[in-house]
Amino acid sequence: MKRIILTGGGTAGHVTPNLALVPRLQAAGWEVHYVGTENGIERRLVEQTPGVQYHAVASGKLRRYFDLKNFTDPFRVIKGAAQAAALVHKLRPDVVFSKGGFVSVPVVYGAHLNRVPVVIHESDMTPGLANRLSTPFAKIVLCAFPETAEHAGRKARYSGLPIRPEIFSGSREEGLRLFGFQPDMPVLMVVGGSSGAVAINKAVREALPRLTESFQVLHVCGAGHLSEPHEGAKNYCQREYLNDELPHAYQMADVIVSRAGANALCEILALRKPALLIPYPKAASRGDQLANAAAFEKRGLCRV
Repeated sequence: MKRIILTGGGTAGHVTPNLALVPRLQAAGWEVHYVGTENGIERRLVEQTPGVQYHAVASGKLRRYFDLKNFTDPFRVIKGAAQAAALVHKLRPDVVFSKGGFVSVPVVYGAHLNRVPVVIHESDMTPGLANRLSTPFAKIVLCAFPETAEHAGRKARYSGLPIRPEIFSGSREEGLRLFGFQPDMPVLMVVGGSSGAVAINKAVREALPRLTESFQVLHVCGAGHLSEPHEGAKNYCQREYLNDELPHAYQMADVIVSRAGANALCEILALRKPALLIPYPKAASRGDQLANAAAFEKRGLCRV
């Protein structure tokens, strides 16, 4: 049986494309293993997936700002690389597929030490730090954007982004029922990313009196960001996070307001939904969402 190790974590964006691949890999006869951190979001998401064996390794966060942990986390990466090398030697996979995030770096290094080929996937217009560190050890770098592939060197291939097939399985009627909305008024869906977006949450709630005159508003605000004063407001429903409800929410939505992470963009595009993007500003990120949003706006696929 063919065997593959998937890795990637830190945020849901580094995990969901891997999860989209799992059923296809299993159907093609692959034995699937996943390597992530002990307590990361990837563990919670992957352990819900049938037939995938999860393995944890140590990893340090790769920061672009000063933090005392910057002096100790390189040693965690070295420890994780040793753990990953031992795991790869034990499992002897045919290939390692990395979606990025800080946990992927020791796994890629461990695969390289065992001479196991590595395939990297880059979702954003500009590569993240983890993928930049891993690229010298990769055989192929797959890119979600054609512009990225054009400038990423001889290893690069334009592939698009794996999308979870279940997002197409939703029902507008079920969405209306789940969120308590009526069929005769359009729905505005606001999504701030898996961690939520404080600035977007604040703007939406301040604008609610005007927004709810024209829309029923589904507000996905992130863990810990529910607003008790707004609970039960007319034409307004707030959720921390959507899991099984997401396909129905997507089908129900007439317009989507979203951050500009690559996974969200490609799902919105695949579902052919009008979108207003509010990318993370440069001060709060490496600027990848600004580049993603600009590329989509240039093609006429959204407003920013």
